[in-house]
Amino acid sequence: MYELRIGEILFPVMPGKVSMKINNNNETVKMIDGGEVNVVKTPGLTDITIDELLLPNLQKYPFAQYEEVKSNEIREASYYLKELRKWKKKREVVDFKIIRKKPAGASSDQLASTEMKVTVESYEIIEDASQGFDVKVKLTLKENREWGAKKFKRSTYIVKKGDTLMKIAKKTLGKSSKWERLYEINKKVIEEAAKKHGKKSSSKGKRLYPKTVLKIPLK
Repeated sequence: MYELRIGEILFPVMPGKVSMKINNNNETVKMIDGGEVNVVKTPGLTDITIDELLLPNLQKYPFAQYEEVKSNEIREASYYLKELRKWKKKREVVDFKIIRKKPAGASSDQLASTEMKVTVESYEIIEDASQGFDVKVKLTLKENREWGAKKFKRSTYIVKKGDTLMKIAKKTLGKSSKWERLYEINKKVIEEAAKKHGKKSSSKGKRLYPKTVLKIPLK
């Protein structure tokens, strides 16, 4: 037994087929010697296609599942079409769920489910006289992932009496050999501090002065 939910809505008839394509982002790169390598990247977004979503009108089918709004009242096709139109028009991100359940009486009723955030990409309403008053919809959805600029922590170090770049690199970056990296990142402030104290230069960071604020890069 299956349930299809989009947003908070239970669709009455589970489609016979739902196609989910996990798109590829890998890149094939040609080498100088003519060979090729595959650069493996994070998988692309999933495309979901439902070729035939049946929305019943005016009657209850024994194979359908309904969420009753009032006693003996069922939602008609227009309700679901209105929601699809709203999600598309307002570019809403909604939940997509396919819930798989074992037959009644099984020890555990729920199997693995498919869940993700999606947007409505397109939908096509199919009016077919042979279907009576029912409506069919062809629906395409796309997985939605949260994104945004990553925030990196900025760290600083205030030079103390007796400090050297090697000591600071060992303390903050774990290796004294990274002192040159510290110097390149902080070259401007180190040289300005040296000139402020009457020196032509810091001799590539050998002369450090207390209270100089250094930027510490990410490890």
